[in-house]
Amino acid sequence: MSLLLWEVPAGDLWPGFPEDYTSLLHQWYCSLGQCCESGDCRITNNITGLAKDLQTKLHGQHLAQSVVLKAIQGFINNPESNKPLTLSFHGWTGTGKNFVARLIADNLYRDGVKSECVRLFIAPFHFPHARLLDTYKGQLREAIRDLVLRCPETLFIFDEAEKLHPGLIDAIKPYMDHYDNVDGVSYRRAIFVFLSNIGGATINDVALDFWHSGQNREDIGMEDLEHRLRAETLETQGGFAQSELMSDHLIDFFVPFLPLEYRHVKLCARDAYAARGLEADEATLDEVAKAMLYVPKEERLFSAQGCKSIPQRINFFLP
Repeated sequence: MSLLLWEVPAGDLWPGFPEDYTSLLHQWYCSLGQCCESGDCRITNNITGLAKDLQTKLHGQHLAQSVVLKAIQGFINNPESNKPLTLSFHGWTGTGKNFVARLIADNLYRDGVKSECVRLFIAPFHFPHARLLDTYKGQLREAIRDLVLRCPETLFIFDEAEKLHPGLIDAIKPYMDHYDNVDGVSYRRAIFVFLSNIGGATINDVALDFWHSGQNREDIGMEDLEHRLRAETLETQGGFAQSELMSDHLIDFFVPFLPLEYRHVKLCARDAYAARGLEADEATLDEVAKAMLYVPKEERLFSAQGCKSIPQRINFFLP
């Protein structure tokens, strides 16, 4: 029988065994990730850690910080949720979409993105050929079902989701819907996160309008962006637009990631140095930030690549 199906061994099951041996056996069993307060040591659900990481490690994204934390916390704290949690992250490259997905994994699971409870799919890598759509459908359904059967709380991340074929999304739509179970399996404790560049220009336009009008970017609210993201997603060819995720309103939150400014790039550079155990002075951080390309051409306000290449760029400024 698989170890995953065992119940946690208890000391009173072996009254003739020395207590030390029973304790060692129990510790060994727990080291396999089968017992702890949560019932599964692979799952940590560290909401406090997630809140701290979003606050201190994610820069320039007050909307994503707030929406992601509230959505995850509310879902984790509601074991009777009537559907899986489905989040859709939108914004330019380098603004933090992948980074936040990793922070979620790091705080909900002991082994982060390497956890056997987490699965990452990259659209052009895992599903590159339209002619193999039917094959991909079967493989994706099997992968999701298998993971949910092996782990009570799962995280599925779909990167470059705008490149997913609508038929592929519809193949897994039942897993994100309001069903008690699908073929005897419940998916209600799963989290689905889609990462997309859709809406990046719209988000940037709103941020630029706020800047032109002299308003703080921190005053941008979900009401300024979410309905626009939903509308633009519907108008985009492929991916979500033609899928039943949109027509059946199964995406719980459209999360906007704002374009990053010079000050945010400096913070990313500071973090990149710190990750190498180094501390950079303000002049060095300025040099790194100045090396980035900023748009629009007139204002030079937003980093064209966000913070994506910062860890590599600091190599040029190391002694």
